[in-house]
Amino acid sequence: MRRTLLSVSVTSLLVCGVAWAQSAAPEGHDLSSLAKQAQNPVADLNTIPFQWNFQSGGGLGSHSMMVCNVMPVLPLKLNDKWLVVSRTIIPLVDMPGVGDERFKGLADIQQQFYFSPTGGGGITWGAGPIFSFPTSNQAATETGQYAMGATGVALKIGKRWVYGGLVNNLWKVAGSDATPSINAFLFQPFINLNLSGGWAISTVPGITANWEAESGQQWTVPLGLGFSKVTVVGKTPINVMLQYYGNAVRPDGAPSGLVRMQVNLMFPVAKR
Repeated sequence: MRRTLLSVSVTSLLVCGVAWAQSAAPEGHDLSSLAKQAQNPVADLNTIPFQWNFQSGGGLGSHSMMVCNVMPVLPLKLNDKWLVVSRTIIPLVDMPGVGDERFKGLADIQQQFYFSPTGGGGITWGAGPIFSFPTSNQAATETGQYAMGATGVALKIGKRWVYGGLVNNLWKVAGSDATPSINAFLFQPFINLNLSGGWAISTVPGITANWEAESGQQWTVPLGLGFSKVTVVGKTPINVMLQYYGNAVRPDGAPSGLVRMQVNLMFPVAKR
């Protein structure tokens, strides 16, 4: 785990260094516009985010855990009025077990679809189904269950501010009865203050609830913020993010803090 932390930290610092050095937008790219697109979950923008979540303290004690989410986002224009955005979440975990044992591998994959109107207007929104598949290959995150539900997002894009929220809930529809039934809620508000040169100050906490847990053990409410920077490496725009969150409310066994590092590879859709 320490080797993974060191490797990812060095990589992120190198990318941040490149981002810092390239403060001006290369020809053909508007960094401020790209930053706002990166902050919009239903933008007409192909992206591949890599997100590392390092968690420690609280119920983990002296141990730590890491979840790396690979989250390709692919928009498809249905017609002149509608866009469907596919968002896949592929979680790779490294978490402590008993003693020196660690669980490493794939957790359950999620697939989300957002149908979003393309007509503009004051509020950008999208809604659709969400699915979870029993792809975990190690015991710590194994559910053996298929789940589905509804997901939605709404946001406002201003001159400097991009703010809104994403919400969904998953319910078990089939699979194992040997593990607790999936009934999971997520509310993710996001507030971004865009500065010059593609810089932004942002907060994107993931507020979750496990409705199957006993009273007092259902909610996790993180508080925190960080910064992001959009730049161009070669011909590829990237968005680099670093944030810290502390869990103001959490179940007894949950970690108390989280450091999040994220790198988004961005592939703007060519205008026709």
